[in-house]
Amino acid sequence: MPTSLNKILNEVEYPDCDGLPMAESDAARDYLIYGTESLKLHFQHRSDVYVSGNLFVYYERGNPKAVVAPDVFVVFGVEDKQRLSYKVWEEDYTLPSFILEITSKSTRSEDQGTKKGLYAYLGVQEYFQYDPTSDYLSPSLQGLRLVDGNYFPIPPRESEPSLILFSEVLGLELRRLQDGSFRFYHPETGERLGSLREIETSRQAEREKSEKMAERLRQLGVNPDDL
Repeated sequence: MPTSLNKILNEVEYPDCDGLPMAESDAARDYLIYGTESLKLHFQHRSDVYVSGNLFVYYERGNPKAVVAPDVFVVFGVEDKQRLSYKVWEEDYTLPSFILEITSKSTRSEDQGTKKGLYAYLGVQEYFQYDPTSDYLSPSLQGLRLVDGNYFPIPPRESEPSLILFSEVLGLELRRLQDGSFRFYHPETGERLGSLREIETSRQAEREKSEKMAERLRQLGVNPDDL
């Protein structure tokens, strides 16, 4: 690349935010946080997997308008580190393999149209959408898989009111439960992936249970430390 052109490209500014809210509703925000946290925890032992959400992904060097901010995305084959934005030319042009959008009526045209076409063009292998309020998307959890440059629906494993979709990219199940909520699950064990808050709440409950059991033993004259 000519030095002058390289200098021009290096001087282009790529904003890290647009000043807009992270999500339009409490439900959208909660699931955005759940999606990123649960997948970060799931892949925490993989140094070559990057999980993020609501982060600017720049896919064309020199063009700051060539940007998209998926709600939740996973990139394989890049370093797991903190980033202000994701610029593909700084990552050996490695793009997300999995994207989840928390969709709603207000983002319908973008999620169903613009982003769908862009993600297919960029080669995103799997594109999932979840509508937490069931405003328009029916069923409220849907997945698409890229085949020969086009997206095709991922068939559900179970019908209404529960729905299970398998992500080949993640090796995980995406489940819409009977109450309409959404969670990731391990297909082999059936174990649910939790967020940081959910895991801490579970641990706190276990600690309290253990403390109560220890107190009962002491009341019976048994030292729990001797067991």
